[in-house]
Amino acid sequence: MSGEGLILPLAGLAGAAVCATSGALAAGRKRLDLIGASFLACATALGGGTLRDLLLDRHPVFWVERPAILWTTLAATVLALLWVRFARPPWRALQVADALGLAFFTISGAQVAEAAGQGGVIVVVMGLLTGVAGGVIRDVLAGEIPLLFRPTEPLYATASLAGVTFHQVGQRLGLDPGWAALGGMGLVLALRLGAVVLGWRLPALELKDGAS
Repeated sequence: MSGEGLILPLAGLAGAAVCATSGALAAGRKRLDLIGASFLACATALGGGTLRDLLLDRHPVFWVERPAILWTTLAATVLALLWVRFARPPWRALQVADALGLAFFTISGAQVAEAAGQGGVIVVVMGLLTGVAGGVIRDVLAGEIPLLFRPTEPLYATASLAGVTFHQVGQRLGLDPGWAALGGMGLVLALRLGAVVLGWRLPALELKDGAS
């Protein structure tokens, strides 16, 4: 199996696991019951890819086509729920899980769009959508302002956009697709975690009041 062919399924499984974990941790912080926590975890892990597949008119959607992703999501959910049952995970754990999921799903989403024959701009959009939509769904269902829309939140969608752009540009410049995928995931993770630790963020848009 080629590097690119191996990275796509592995990124999908890893992304499902860590996104389910972040959803379960968020549910634990909200003190949801088992059903609510499981639903939130699955929505986090599967929401972005499902939306991508619907927009690309891919049927069946990825977790129906590859049930291993659904089973991985459920297993990660159970493990995360056991964790929050016996311990109180630090907020940083949720951020790390979210960063890992962002990296994995951004690039796997781009690869799915490439395999569907889409051009560069659509590939970038679908990678970004796959990366961030699950987190948006998680936060909305948990009654939080989504990370994507928090003015004080360090780089989130920007990290995803940078990673998927690297993935595309690198291939255009002759980089092996497998290495381009690894580099893109590494860039997403580095930017997101660096932003969380160091507070990197884009300047917020501020409109000054006009003269009365």
